[in-house]
Amino acid sequence: MIQSEYKIIQNFLSQSCGIVLGESKQYLVKNRLGRLLAKFDFDSFSELANAIQANSSLSSKVKVAVVDAMTTNETFWFRDDMQFLELKEKIFPDLFEKKTGTVKVWSAACSSGQEPYTVSMCAEEANKKIGKNRSVQIIGTDISETILMEAKEAVYSELALSRGLDVQNKNQFFHKTHDGYKLNADISRNVRFQQFNLLKPFSVLGRFDVIFCRNVLIYFSDAMKVDILTRMANSLEPGGYLFLSSTEAMPPSIKAFEPVRERRARYFKKVL
Repeated sequence: MIQSEYKIIQNFLSQSCGIVLGESKQYLVKNRLGRLLAKFDFDSFSELANAIQANSSLSSKVKVAVVDAMTTNETFWFRDDMQFLELKEKIFPDLFEKKTGTVKVWSAACSSGQEPYTVSMCAEEANKKIGKNRSVQIIGTDISETILMEAKEAVYSELALSRGLDVQNKNQFFHKTHDGYKLNADISRNVRFQQFNLLKPFSVLGRFDVIFCRNVLIYFSDAMKVDILTRMANSLEPGGYLFLSSTEAMPPSIKAFEPVRERRARYFKKVL
């Protein structure tokens, strides 16, 4: 892959979905997009780059495939487990007590569904613990339509379940099928999935009490991070909660949140 081809891919990803690739990421692009050459019968990255710039039905398919290949789908159950413990034992009970109506949660960049389904498990456990049956609606969004198709199936392999899920939760929330382990309907029915680009306006999604936006902002420029977090603040109800990953910091220019530093986890609460 020569520099001009890499530049075309860089610009496309930046403009279409906000992913910023530095000059040192050529190896990553070659590894992830190399298999697309055979898929589309291209002889070189030059043909792939030309297809990205074209305006045709083939070009549209290539662009979708490039985004699918370049968006990271690394995820597992109860990732940053202390955050989910805080959600289950403090945040959900507090919302169930103070809020009338449905509690709404957004899982941004949800990949194959482990995060929003984990949220649903926490809601189920919180309801049981306090003896309530409060409604919780969770929307999982991702830019990749391919990965969302997997998420909607809610069927996972033994290996996928082993990543973060203990035996008790596996037995409680899944049942064996001929092609893997399927999530029980009482957990999956609280979650719906929608293809969504974080560069687009959030108003179409509605308003939320809790937002998870973890391990995705690292792929955006600093300016885009601020823009996304500002719009997420506007999408949260007063006093709503935002979860970043345990390694991500809130940009200093964002004043809409105050950090909540509990012994178990760190997250943010909307104050404006």
